[in-house]
Amino acid sequence: MSASKSVSKTVAADAANGEPRTILVTSALPYANGSIHLGHLVEYIQTDIWVRFMKLKGHTVHYVCADDTHGTPIMLRAEKEGISPEALIARVHTEHKNDFEGFGIEFDHYGSTHSELTREWAYTVYRRLKEKGFIVSRFIEQYFDPVKNMFLPDRFIKGECPRCAAQDQYGDSCEVCGAVYSPRDLKNPRSVVSGSVPEIRESEHYFFKLDTCTGVLEEWLNKPGRVPDESRHKLQEWFENGLQDWDISRDAPYFGFEIPDHPGKYFYVWLDAPIGYMGSFHELCRQKNIDFNAYWGADSKTDLVHFIGKDILYFHALFWPAMLDSADFRMPTQLFVHGFLTVNGEKMSKSRGTFITAKSYLDQKLDDEWLRFYYASKINASVEDIDLNFEDFTAKVNSILIGKLVNIPSRVAGFIHKRFEGKLSKLSLESEALQVLRFNVNMEPALALGYAEISQAEKGTCSVLDVIAELMPSIAIHFEKRDFAKAVRLIEQGLDIINQYVDTTAPWILAKSEGSNAYLHEVCTVTLDAFRRLLIPLSAILPKLVQKAETFLNIAPQHWVHINEVLPEGHSISAYSHLMQRVDPKEIQQLIALNAETLSASTASLSASNATQSETSNKLTNAQPVSSDTLANIDNILVETPISIDQFSAVDLRVVRIISAEEIPAANKLLKITVSLGGDNTRTVFAGIKSAYSPEQLLGKLTVMVANLAPRKMKFGVSEGMLLAASDEGGHTSGLFLLSPDSGAQPGMKIK
Repeated sequence: MSASKSVSKTVAADAANGEPRTILVTSALPYANGSIHLGHLVEYIQTDIWVRFMKLKGHTVHYVCADDTHGTPIMLRAEKEGISPEALIARVHTEHKNDFEGFGIEFDHYGSTHSELTREWAYTVYRRLKEKGFIVSRFIEQYFDPVKNMFLPDRFIKGECPRCAAQDQYGDSCEVCGAVYSPRDLKNPRSVVSGSVPEIRESEHYFFKLDTCTGVLEEWLNKPGRVPDESRHKLQEWFENGLQDWDISRDAPYFGFEIPDHPGKYFYVWLDAPIGYMGSFHELCRQKNIDFNAYWGADSKTDLVHFIGKDILYFHALFWPAMLDSADFRMPTQLFVHGFLTVNGEKMSKSRGTFITAKSYLDQKLDDEWLRFYYASKINASVEDIDLNFEDFTAKVNSILIGKLVNIPSRVAGFIHKRFEGKLSKLSLESEALQVLRFNVNMEPALALGYAEISQAEKGTCSVLDVIAELMPSIAIHFEKRDFAKAVRLIEQGLDIINQYVDTTAPWILAKSEGSNAYLHEVCTVTLDAFRRLLIPLSAILPKLVQKAETFLNIAPQHWVHINEVLPEGHSISAYSHLMQRVDPKEIQQLIALNAETLSASTASLSASNATQSETSNKLTNAQPVSSDTLANIDNILVETPISIDQFSAVDLRVVRIISAEEIPAANKLLKITVSLGGDNTRTVFAGIKSAYSPEQLLGKLTVMVANLAPRKMKFGVSEGMLLAASDEGGHTSGLFLLSPDSGAQPGMKIK
């Protein structure tokens, strides 16, 4: 790469525009009790993209993570498999690393919370907190499993929600109405581990006095940009309700670190899990001779940035910074909080094959960078959920990456090799190919959208390289703000500009015109140099594709400072070979089928394991659907083919309240009905009861719905369930009656 003066008239932002930063970045620690799935990858891919981009800009960035390895679920799963917890977490650690590497996620160190360094830092933090009076002990009553002879974590107790009466809810929160409560408030509790009725027993526990940190936390959170605004509003609710002492201990048996001087007492997993950031980074410090205290000391001048999901905001925005400050460590600089992943507009579902593991995606030989790019095109700086729509996924990858990006070098590389021995032309401000206007009026829409700020006098003289350079400062700003979707749109704008340039100059026509050889040479050179410039920001998203492109261009890895340099005269490029394949929709269908088949094959073993039942609760969104054909013939099944209790249990029947109903003018039988399952959980159902009920008769009515029926796409919309009705043998409307539960039943209750 030449360091000669740029032919561009504008200077793109680089690391010199602003002070270089020193940043420690972490992602939330994946739990070592299961596989990495596409939902997990939203966080790790976006963190990796941000880290790669900040390194491109010349900042010093370290990215560390680790497996979260402690807690009751790990202990019980290891027991079920007949191995030690240490053997289990070692195996899962290898699996997780392979999955992350398969998707190009490049940690500077990936460790485990079950390490000696994490243990040492957990002890250090605890002892400092205790010495300063932040740790208190008191006896509490909690549920105890008399069969397994163990105290039960909240998530290992299930029962009836005390607020909405929904069945099969966890001991700390209801997934139907969103209520948060104490396990003691749960009605009809049972142990998920053994199925027994738990007993109340007393035990001494240790607490961190979180309420004493209220002022420090509010001051810390009030700094602009500390957390997204949506997260700040949620945190304010917790402050208004008053912060409570945090229980940081658990009783044996428990897999984790034993609390110093308290035999049989262990650190709660959420105490040592974030300390795993410190342990993993300390391992990197030993390897790279980095000063640990410069990053974690109370007077640290470095940045500490955590990427987390919105479900663990409470721990990272309250417990973790309070614990750090109280133990004389620095507090985080910024929390990047993201939402969840939906697939085709719904929560990931094992029954639909959309609960897709990272390994199954890679095993199908699908390009990992398809997913990296698609996620980048959807991720913004808010905490809203993003949707993986497979039709959109296929269209976006094929149109942008194939149709626009890799199409560029394929359009001109052949001319360079056939006509000019694989060598590029000289470019200068006077080069004829650089005098092409910005496609005359074609550039105006881009200017109107604010993608560039160029004075009226300059419009007629800017080259395609200038235009690409104009996009770069805005691209950089959006990357740094984690608004990747906007950055991708600007990059796509740049790709369109280059392709328009090729269309305007038409090298295939120049190749047939006498006396146009020099101009053809310049046009191809300009095209490839513009392509190279857009590869620089794209390298944060598509590192493998960009590496292939750099090999084709015969250049070293590019950084932000190279954006306005120009490929020198006589620079040789390699023969072009295709950089990426198109998405075949059949490959996506096979991926979904594979995951659905895997679920079917494992159903028997899953239902046989009490420990696994605790991980695969009967959630409305993940329950297995019963086919419409089966439901349509249920009377024949009952009469002619007896079913087992397990088969019956597969049908998830719920009490619902009809909150709206409306006629569909074009439908003779259907009504469009919206039902509530409690709280904000609503479904839309198309029911063939128009001749039996008017919409007004249905409002407020309680009835029964099959809640886990696979959604059905109909002419008038998608039906998300089935209301149950009784009819005479012939199904005549005169004998059609919606089923109604007894008085006292509430929306969301499970029918057993």
